[in-house]
Amino acid sequence: MKKIIITLLSAGLLPTPAVLGQPAQQRHVPTQAIIGNPLPQDQNLVQFDLNFPGGTPRQLVEAIEKASGKPLNAVIPDEDADLHLPPLKMRAVNVAELFAALSQASSKQINVSGGTYNSSYSFQTASEINDNSVWWFQHFKPAITQPECRFYQLAPYLETYKVEDITTAIQTGWKMLGEKNPPTISFHKDTKLLIAVGERSKLQLIDSVLQQLAQGKPQPAREASAKSSEAAKK
Repeated sequence: MKKIIITLLSAGLLPTPAVLGQPAQQRHVPTQAIIGNPLPQDQNLVQFDLNFPGGTPRQLVEAIEKASGKPLNAVIPDEDADLHLPPLKMRAVNVAELFAALSQASSKQINVSGGTYNSSYSFQTASEINDNSVWWFQHFKPAITQPECRFYQLAPYLETYKVEDITTAIQTGWKMLGEKNPPTISFHKDTKLLIAVGERSKLQLIDSVLQQLAQGKPQPAREASAKSSEAAKK
């Protein structure tokens, strides 16, 4: 019996538009504990067929209730209410199997400032799993990095380059890196300051651009440019 359940979960995690299972009739049958879920569970959880086209966590709960013919106790935080879930097409599954497969299928690594983080979502419960368990939706995601504001004195660079040339070089770098949310930059004419707001790791590209621009300057101007770049980091 354990081998059969592992096969079902493996099929459900294939990279297809929908998570697919094996055809079977809707019925009550004993089930084994799901891999990765240490909680004990009722051996007679109701099984059902599910054809979910995709949608919000609340819409998934409603689809499960309709397919199983039983109410599902579920809590969904407001911040995750609009999260879009993928299509799910299952045969003869119970809620424990379904939620375990959803968690595995949604697991992925995300590169953000400071490192790589694992992201996933699913429904969790803290008690023995049965048809009356209370589930809550949990979305594991990296914490939002607070933006920083930096000021760069461009006066030494404007002796050789135009403001547009400098900002275009910076923005081109972010574009080539595939940044979907690059920092915001603005040039203040009166003070000749370039003002930048964004994540610290993304702002480092501005330092790199200014350092390279300073390489083509005479020694006195190069030293002035270096001091300007260092001042922006403080």
